[in-house]
Amino acid sequence: MRASEVMTSNVISVTPDMTVRDVARIFVDKGISGAPVIDTEGHVAGMISEGDLLRRVEIGTDARQRSSWLEFFSSTDDARDYIKTHAPKVRDVMTVEVVSVSEDAPLSEVASILETRRIKRVPVTKAGQLVGIVSRANLVQALASMPEEPAEDAALSDADIRATLMGELAGHKWAFAGRNIVVNDGVVHLWGIFHSAEAVEAVRVAAEGIPGVKRVEDHTEPYPVMPGI
Repeated sequence: MRASEVMTSNVISVTPDMTVRDVARIFVDKGISGAPVIDTEGHVAGMISEGDLLRRVEIGTDARQRSSWLEFFSSTDDARDYIKTHAPKVRDVMTVEVVSVSEDAPLSEVASILETRRIKRVPVTKAGQLVGIVSRANLVQALASMPEEPAEDAALSDADIRATLMGELAGHKWAFAGRNIVVNDGVVHLWGIFHSAEAVEAVRVAAEGIPGVKRVEDHTEPYPVMPGI
């Protein structure tokens, strides 16, 4: 799926010259937790979220506890904090370094951005103009909207199940090297030595996703630990 297939197109945006109090009211009235900041040319100039409004002098949350040792070396950080907590305009409070995606961006790319940058939403742009927003909630909605997979007309044979599972495991570092897989009447038996319990669980998940598998039985042994010298 692509960003254009799950994004919210009717985006509530704010401008750099708005006050943070105006933005707070918009967040409350519209039931949102963040918004893109759009300049006069329609470009995304930044993003502002609830996190940017948590520490404000108006409500007495501007103070940040620091040790005297850190304060001596953090005058620049202190200046940034002061701007963030005292500036009345969005332009001084918003996050400027914004990553956007195109309409054709695969959801895997969007998910990677959300995860690695620890953000909740990413703007979608076309020719430099904002056309939508993809949030974590949009990805969850996409997952919930996926249709159930149709039932297979005919289950795979034991040999096909084993071949399919071996192919699925090929190339995965977590697939234990000393494995042996036996399939009998749709039951997958796991034998051998594994490096971690998570590796066995991953093999189980892979097996259970194959049509015709009735259950998975684990007969594996833990990886031997070399005795200390």
